[in-house]
Amino acid sequence: MLPYCRGGIPKLKSSFRRLALLLALGLPPMHAVQAQSSSTDPQTPAATQNQDQGQAQQPAVQPQQQQMSVQARIRARREQRRAAAIHDVYSHLYEAYAGMGYLRFTPGTHLQRVTLYGWDTGVTRYFNERLGVTIDGRGYYGSPYVGLNPYGITKPAISAYAAMLGPTYRFYRGPKFSLSGHALGGYLQGNFSGDTSGFGGVALGLYSDGSTFGASASLSGEYNLTPNVGLRLGPEYFASGFGSTFQSSVGFTGAIVYRFGKQ
Repeated sequence: MLPYCRGGIPKLKSSFRRLALLLALGLPPMHAVQAQSSSTDPQTPAATQNQDQGQAQQPAVQPQQQQMSVQARIRARREQRRAAAIHDVYSHLYEAYAGMGYLRFTPGTHLQRVTLYGWDTGVTRYFNERLGVTIDGRGYYGSPYVGLNPYGITKPAISAYAAMLGPTYRFYRGPKFSLSGHALGGYLQGNFSGDTSGFGGVALGLYSDGSTFGASASLSGEYNLTPNVGLRLGPEYFASGFGSTFQSSVGFTGAIVYRFGKQ
């Protein structure tokens, strides 16, 4: 038995050596395979869900911000164009107008009102795009009913002429429309006896010829056909003082407006 054991021990040692060599050679590839498998393992459900939510939210936020930025640029450009159009219209130094209107006027203390039709013209000098000073000239004409009388004159022709001065102010300015008002005061000349065949207006119940004050207050809307041309229309209040009394009249005026000069 001893020779067999002695001969088997070298064989056993040789087998252990082969096994140790195989293990030494196989360990590095096993570590590499395990590292690769761990790096390619699928993520946990929670991590996958968070990543999906982040990817879903990011594209939703960016288009909204881009849309808001585009809308802001569009609004800014629109405001710039509107401001430029307003400046182009209302930066003129002068504004001349000519038109017509009517006035409901009391021609005598005890007479009923008559409609006077007239012309109106003037020039406004602007100091800025809102405030200016207006010089206005106008004339009114009408035929009041004076009733039956021994002179056989029932509807004589009368007239009045005014020259006034005062401030004008634009309350609203738009590229196509504006709203302005003026307050004017000055001289008023009345002719009530020119068509009475020499009997005089007083004999027919009219005021006597003469001069007095005239005052006008108006609020007008204006539509711009071009930066230089517009159409104006608005109600008017007109006050006068014929016959040492006070006449309070209302009416309308309309005119075509032409702007020129630059401030």
